[in-house]
Amino acid sequence: MLKKIISGGQTGADRAAIDLAIKLNIAHGGWIPKGRKTEAGPLPLKYRLKEMDTTDYPNRTKLNIIDSHGTVILARGKLSGGSELTRVFAKVAGKPNCHIDLANNNYFEAAVILQSFILENRIQILNVAGPRASHDPQIYFDVKSILEAMLYMMFLGSTEEEKIKALVPEDPIKVDFPKIKEQAIELVAKELPLKTKIFIAGLDEIKIQYLYFGLLDYLKKRIGLSTGNKALFTHLRRGRNPITFTIEDGVMEIVKALKQYLETCYSLKVIK
Repeated sequence: MLKKIISGGQTGADRAAIDLAIKLNIAHGGWIPKGRKTEAGPLPLKYRLKEMDTTDYPNRTKLNIIDSHGTVILARGKLSGGSELTRVFAKVAGKPNCHIDLANNNYFEAAVILQSFILENRIQILNVAGPRASHDPQIYFDVKSILEAMLYMMFLGSTEEEKIKALVPEDPIKVDFPKIKEQAIELVAKELPLKTKIFIAGLDEIKIQYLYFGLLDYLKKRIGLSTGNKALFTHLRRGRNPITFTIEDGVMEIVKALKQYLETCYSLKVIK
């Protein structure tokens, strides 16, 4: 099981990787140059990267390679600049590395390659690298989508999939869609079977990704995010980056809030 995702915190590929980790409650980290330097200014403190005592990007790259079990470089076409340097450093360090060319592989193909790389090398800490946003404006969305697709494929066929999907209602009740998050939580919590509520309440936080993948299709239909519930999507996106926030991100907001809500009423307590 992939336990941690690290990167250098730069815009583009680096930021996408740690944003995805935060979304799915996967541990994240990595090294970043002094001053938390990125091309868009200092990296916000919500990202738990360790600050170096130098502003040198190559040293940052070396440390992230050393501190991981393997490095994936997601980029379009022939590697250059920092991405090529990452490949060279990983080779010299004798660390597993994989370059996935997004010019020749679609999201699904890239996710399959990445999954194979992780499983074959038994990677628990993955270092993600690639171009910055100014060099490839699309790379953020590519990397985030590929990582999520890869994790979803790992979820499929697992015991977690069997447990969670067995608890999901097959045919959502058709009523008016909720307009705010609180309404969505109350609606879903009311309709879920008792055993599902207890299961969600007791699920370990680090397994939130399994709950997300298991409930994704159900929730998208039930609360209307897959059929144009603009009011709810706008509410969920409030305070977030309107460019990068997706419907799937909105579903995860609901999943996390639903779990917190159910924990207050359905967590099993040990009686001494």
